Amino acid sequence: MSIVQDLEKLRDGFKRTARMPVVFLGHGSPTNAIEDTEFSRAWAGLGQSLPEPQAILVVSAHWMSRGTTLVNLSARPETIHDFYGFPEALYGLEYPAPGAPELAREVVTLLGSHHGEGSEEWGLDHGAWTVLRFLYPEAKVPVFQVSIDMSRGLDFQLEVGRALAALRDRGVLILGSGNVVHNLRAVRWGADATPYDFAVEFDTLFADRLGARDFAALADREGLGALLKMAHPSVDHYLPALTVAGASEASDALTFMTDAIDLGSVSMRSFIFHPA
Repeated sequence: MSIVQDLEKLRDGFKRTARMPVVFLGHGSPTNAIEDTEFSRAWAGLGQSLPEPQAILVVSAHWMSRGTTLVNLSARPETIHDFYGFPEALYGLEYPAPGAPELAREVVTLLGSHHGEGSEEWGLDHGAWTVLRFLYPEAKVPVFQVSIDMSRGLDFQLEVGRALAALRDRGVLILGSGNVVHNLRAVRWGADATPYDFAVEFDTLFADRLGARDFAALADREGLGALLKMAHPSVDHYLPALTVAGASEASDALTFMTDAIDLGSVSMRSFIFHPA
């Protein structure tokens, strides 16, 4: 069966809806899931304003693969507590949303040219459930994750986003979760966690280039140079932002929210591309 036929099957399987937005959330510390913060309040507000999707596809910084783009096929995704040394209350939280195995299998085919493969070895990691519990607290909307292939260049994630963009017209919310700046080696604790100059510089550059739709510049590792290395010793938290950018359309409006630098070196900037 061709990709065109698979997309037609996908369209037949979902009620035609208005085009969904694509969302990137800076998720930051897992403790945002249990604390009343400006970030958790913003996520709850966003959830109240978003249209209710028929399914949610999450690209999280915390599901990494190499040489393949994995798609979770679980009917009941496990809530994964993939962190250590945090308050005990976090480990008791569950996000019991159903999966979307039929749609996920279609996405495997959709990502065939990006080495898509189905997997049941994952669930919902904290990049997914800590924000979803505010966006859709009843956990009724089917959710599944797609991994980030760490063996490929930055532009590969733009391509993955472009491949996924067709899902927007089928009622699927594409949600990226990571951080525009994420350097845990440099975090500053305490009330006066002044943002580092490199964090402010990269966050501002990112916002400017995203607003100009210059996605090629955001995926140019050589051009970003030492600043990228300072902002992201590992690019796992950066790649979901590129996936979301790739899934946007030129006609979309762009909205930023929660653009603070937390702990000195973690950008909480979030953004939404939505039909104008």
